[in-house]
Amino acid sequence: MSAVSLQDDEDTFKILIATDIHLGYLEKDAVRGNDTFVTFNEILEHAQKNEVDFILLGGDLFHENKPSRKTIHTCLESLRKYCMGDRPVSFEVLSDQAVNFQFSKFPWVNYQDENLNISMPIFSIHGNHDDPTGVDALCALDILSCAGLLNHFGRSTSVEKIDISPILLRKGRTKIALYGLGAIPDERLYRMFVNKQVTMLRPKEDEDSWFNMFVIHQNRSKHGATNYIPEQFLDDFINLVVWGHEHECKITPAQNEQQHFYVTQPGSSVVTSLSPGEAVKKHIGLLRVKGKKMKMQRIALETVRTFYMEDVVLADHPELFNPDNPKVTQAIQAFCMEKVEMMLDNAERERLGNPRQPQKPLIRLRVDYTGGFEPFIVHRFSQKYMDRVANPKDIIHFFRHREQKEKNDNDINFGKLLSRPASEEVTLRVEDLVKQYFQTAEKKVQLSLLTERGMGEAVQEFVDKEEKDAIEELVKFQLEKTQRFLKERHIDAEEEKIDEEVRKFRESRRKNTEEEDEEVREAMTRARAHRSEGVVLDSASSDEGLMDTGMKASGDSDDDIPTTLSRGRGRGRARGARGQSSAARGSSRRGRGNTSQGSSTSSRTYKSVPDKNLSIMDAFRSLKPEPSQSTSKFFSEDIIDDEMDLEESPISLSSKTNQRSSAMSSFSKRGSQSQMSRGVDFESDEDDPFKNTATSRRKK
Repeated sequence: MSAVSLQDDEDTFKILIATDIHLGYLEKDAVRGNDTFVTFNEILEHAQKNEVDFILLGGDLFHENKPSRKTIHTCLESLRKYCMGDRPVSFEVLSDQAVNFQFSKFPWVNYQDENLNISMPIFSIHGNHDDPTGVDALCALDILSCAGLLNHFGRSTSVEKIDISPILLRKGRTKIALYGLGAIPDERLYRMFVNKQVTMLRPKEDEDSWFNMFVIHQNRSKHGATNYIPEQFLDDFINLVVWGHEHECKITPAQNEQQHFYVTQPGSSVVTSLSPGEAVKKHIGLLRVKGKKMKMQRIALETVRTFYMEDVVLADHPELFNPDNPKVTQAIQAFCMEKVEMMLDNAERERLGNPRQPQKPLIRLRVDYTGGFEPFIVHRFSQKYMDRVANPKDIIHFFRHREQKEKNDNDINFGKLLSRPASEEVTLRVEDLVKQYFQTAEKKVQLSLLTERGMGEAVQEFVDKEEKDAIEELVKFQLEKTQRFLKERHIDAEEEKIDEEVRKFRESRRKNTEEEDEEVREAMTRARAHRSEGVVLDSASSDEGLMDTGMKASGDSDDDIPTTLSRGRGRGRARGARGQSSAARGSSRRGRGNTSQGSSTSSRTYKSVPDKNLSIMDAFRSLKPEPSQSTSKFFSEDIIDDEMDLEESPISLSSKTNQRSSAMSSFSKRGSQSQMSRGVDFESDEDDPFKNTATSRRKK
């Protein structure tokens, strides 16, 4: 490749590449709270300084699925400051934008919007931290997209087939086909690749003239049998893969020997875990593309907090430490202090050469005390470095080497995880922990209706996406399905026969993983719909309460309320709203309603729910006809009042009030596996060697 062809001209794309920025990580930390925002501004500064055509982000722009107002506000400030301006955009979009941005209300690239003045477009896929959730399947990137500050692409909702349609870009004589796929659970995507359910569509005209880029956000390193995406699964016509999610910086493109494409892994721009992969110096990439040739320029990030990490094995120093010595603990503490001081000296020397770097470094010393040694008190040790390091509580990490026999390939050997070498990064998933628990639990606590896989995914939704009703709705959904199965089979009402049929039904579901995934998705949809209904119900009752407040007579009081309803003094909105469901937060009024007999203007909200859920046996026995009885005997009501802290109390509907509440329920190509000739050239150059809440719930 000649030197002339590397010059920035009308045919050369300049693209700034970054991934895993994690805005809002530790935003409440007094020392590290602004780290992500400062580095994000530096990334945008580099893009503006180099006058790039656009910025390409590989997912996880935000650390939380529901970013705080501060995080959203600071992000909008930065994007407006650096991405808006009068500098013209010198490339054009040739593909059907209604397909590329089909999930947006404004399905076109933002710089073509006549109401906006965008000088530096940003294209981004979503990651596993900021993926779409909720009833409307929205994510934080959709907010930025709606505001016209970012172009969110690569989104797929189908679980049966994925067709990846590229954004076709042209600048002069250079054409880029930009493919993107947002984060999808690795095991599901792995299975879809194996079943050939993932297709990358290609342009019909001049297939070989396009430079093909693919942005993906999945596990690249193997974390389990199917909990990653092998590079061999990707199509061989791709020229460059931008791999997000992995935090270790390997930005120099490395060639895949089998598929012959190149993979660049920019890594994260902030340290989110004290692991070896995060200790590698952080970079972003400036990619130049002309025709079918490319060059990657590494740009070191100067505002990233320094992170030094070291491992110590006490058994490797017999001349210094003797387990039988009564003063060995003091010797170990002095040795660790010396190591920490050495890392602090290295960090200080590095910071003197870069004034933009944060003053306090991150220090991690991992100590293996296998061999009869005892750890010292870390808290006292950490106090000596409160003013010198950014993570004083996490400086020392003691671990001990344990070996355990593995029962089978699926068991998690926690001893081996603790004793892995420093070069390996350990990742434990909630699903794996749930599976391990039930595999080793006693028989009396084993699951008899649900499967470990379904329960694991429900717990994952509960933890990561804050779906408070995820587990409850999964149990209800599976209970209903099992009841229907028994009714269809017309099983006799004998407990032994029913238990046997339930076991058979459960085993059949365990073998059919696709059907089980569909059940979990349906249960999650019901959980979101249930939460959405709560918002509508409480919002409506709130509006009614506002009108009724002014109609209250002066003689009204709370004397008519049963004594079981304790009143708490609270704010107009329930406390701890961050941890509550939307239904609990929907009630935001104050006021006391008329609770006397015959009153219809109460400003309280009452929801009637059954006293308990039927078990399988109860549901089966209920098939027999029985004399009709009043269905309003035993109910419990959830009473939401802003002056109360969301308390519940059972009330019989056969009391003075004759009102009845009814529960609402509203749940309601072309393939491209052909071998293509490689046309990617790289410049061999010294700088660029191309080698690699308290939620109100129903009472049961």
